[in-house]
Amino acid sequence: MIIVDKALEKRQAENRPVRVGMIGAGFMGRGIALQIQRYVKGMELVAIANRHLDGAIKAFQGASVETPAVAETQGDLESIISKGGHGVTEDALMLCRAGNIDVVIEVTGAVEFGAHVAMTAIQNGKHVVLMNAELDGTIGPVLKVHADRAGVVVTNADGDQPGVTMNLYRFVKSIGVKPVLCGNIKGLHDPYRNPTTQEGFAKKWGQKPHMVTSFADGTKVSFEQAIIANATGMRVAKRGMFGPTVAAGTHIRQAVDAYPVEEVLHGPGIVDYVVGAEPGPGIFVLGTHDNPVQQHYLNLYKLGEGPLYCFYTPYHLCHFEVPLTVARAAIFHDAAISPMGRPCVDVVAAAKIDLKKGQTLDGLGHYMTYGLCENSDTVIRENLLPIGLAEGCTVKRDLSRDQVLTCDDVEFPAGRLCDQLRREQDGLFFKPILENRP
Repeated sequence: MIIVDKALEKRQAENRPVRVGMIGAGFMGRGIALQIQRYVKGMELVAIANRHLDGAIKAFQGASVETPAVAETQGDLESIISKGGHGVTEDALMLCRAGNIDVVIEVTGAVEFGAHVAMTAIQNGKHVVLMNAELDGTIGPVLKVHADRAGVVVTNADGDQPGVTMNLYRFVKSIGVKPVLCGNIKGLHDPYRNPTTQEGFAKKWGQKPHMVTSFADGTKVSFEQAIIANATGMRVAKRGMFGPTVAAGTHIRQAVDAYPVEEVLHGPGIVDYVVGAEPGPGIFVLGTHDNPVQQHYLNLYKLGEGPLYCFYTPYHLCHFEVPLTVARAAIFHDAAISPMGRPCVDVVAAAKIDLKKGQTLDGLGHYMTYGLCENSDTVIRENLLPIGLAEGCTVKRDLSRDQVLTCDDVEFPAGRLCDQLRREQDGLFFKPILENRP
């Protein structure tokens, strides 16, 4: 990734910046705007779309662009950009269609809305950077199919755990070590947390209660690890992952002993997480080596005697690193992390409370459901409900707390693009299982 800075400096010197449009101006979006405008050479944030225009304007103002111009039409937006200005709009799809935008960053976390954004951007020849793990973990593989056909990159981001993990995974592979576990270091996991219990924490950090609830209840880490699995070909060893809890302060090099070696070494490797280890909130990759001479060197270099060698990154810097992903996509056509093909792991919905017939399911990180990782072939075979599609569904029968929902347990809203794309994804990759399902 070190070559990215030089490539951006070259774009700056040539007065040929990578032109970026961002959709979403919340907590993370404001940080991205500040980072690109103030600290990244060779890149320009030329437009922001947000549900409320005021939020887009404030994001630009926080990044020292005091007078962004309001775009009412497609022509307005493209004219503003062509004259070196900065446009704001409530119409996100205008950014996706703009001929003078190279890359669209999607920062909403909304699955249905994000599906429209991603597809429109891809159809209009834009690279797409997703700060939307929920979308990626639900229909990322089919978005990748469409992006490949269009000759553009769709990728999750450096800075969030999946991108940071993939950087480390690629490094570990490049030195001849075989990655067998990709892990996430968490400080808390309680599937019954909700926006009420997390309200104080959210207020302290200026975030939305449902967002931090999805961190606490395991939904977000499930999406993150599913994205990694789909990019590496790894699986989960069990529904929900092992997720061992270790004594606070235990270093990740010792925490790896919490995983059963036989499960880690079996098959294509697994994705998982650990609660309580340090350095949090980092990520880690466990690898093996089959050469005794190289094993001796790894031991000399303080990675231990094996068979598992622990590599880790002690932090993830979210919005600071997103521009690196933009540059990799626009300049090098390289994805930080994207699905490799057939989905390997999905995130399914489990009941956070007893659910009653007739209830409408609320959103991710709310009161009614939490997410669990499950291997995709099992999800298809058992017709389990992806949690990314759960919001807005009507419950058709009473369900007990912790019960994993199936698609037969709910009525889907009519006409959603995310459901259409999910059906396309399942048909592309799992046709034999679908044809033999009862």
